[in-house]
Amino acid sequence: METLLEKANEASIAKAAELLKQGEIVAIPTETVYGIAASAFDGNAVKKIFEAKGRPQDNPLIVHIDRLEMLDGLVSRVPEGARKLAEAFWPGPLTIIMPRGDKVADEVCAGLDTVAIRMPSHPVARAVIAASGLPLAAPSANLSGSPSPTCAHYVMSDMDGRLPLILDGGDCQVGVESTVITLAGETPMLLRPGYITKEQMEQVLGEEVVLSGAILAKLKEGETARSPGMKYKHYAPKAEVTIVKGDLAAFAAYVEQHKAEHTLCLCFTGEAEQLPVPCVEYGAKDSGAEQAHALFTALRRLDELGAKQVFARCPADTGVSLAVYNRLLRAAAFRVVEA
Repeated sequence: METLLEKANEASIAKAAELLKQGEIVAIPTETVYGIAASAFDGNAVKKIFEAKGRPQDNPLIVHIDRLEMLDGLVSRVPEGARKLAEAFWPGPLTIIMPRGDKVADEVCAGLDTVAIRMPSHPVARAVIAASGLPLAAPSANLSGSPSPTCAHYVMSDMDGRLPLILDGGDCQVGVESTVITLAGETPMLLRPGYITKEQMEQVLGEEVVLSGAILAKLKEGETARSPGMKYKHYAPKAEVTIVKGDLAAFAAYVEQHKAEHTLCLCFTGEAEQLPVPCVEYGAKDSGAEQAHALFTALRRLDELGAKQVFARCPADTGVSLAVYNRLLRAAAFRVVEA
């Protein structure tokens, strides 16, 4: 299959919409990361997403809409908390899990009785949804397990020959996938952290949002992934990544002691000169938003530089940095050491 990479404009958006209506898949930009989209009503089209990614079909997908009316048939009911969160954060990088409706394809939900919905803010994503008239199931546009792509160039490197069209809408603004909250149980629960934080949602809901244990730990044996991004290893470069906790001096000493050929560091902005091996920086130490924006590009850059072993500076576990820490834990397959 020939894969076309086209700048997002009126003509290419119309082409993408036509392909989607014909049961094809296309890659589109969102404000979080690039996604591979298919009609959420078409199970055969959704299967093509899994084939393109090389991804097992036991992981649910997020359905993207451009207006609230599209919830009809996708969900069986809209909890009051979901209405509050949608009013506060949609369009934007928040996914809300609700009881599923009867129109959504089984393949989207991975056998669950819930469906994950979000309304993206990226103008190209919204234009494609509007032009196709379809809610779009869309996971990240990368090969399964590798870092999510935040620019069209990285989508092409993973997906060339696997789908017919990639729309280039520039670099993604947020840089990590959306926050995922479930309102299908008695208590709101954060399943995947993102740019919309636990604290922000609690303020809107007026009640506590519980953290899923799978945010900072592996899923238990036999436990079902209720959200994308809960699997053991995700977002990983080819190198073996280890997160090293401790201040910069302790981190530098640890790297010096354990470095080998092709060892690189993932560090915060301004730290590279103080470390004994080549480094890729991924944002200021005190800025979760900067780290989120830079993380996946930095992980791919480590591969481009030929890293075999990577020692990573540990971000905070609050605010937007919790999302960064969550992604790094999975990129490192939960290898964390104290310096």
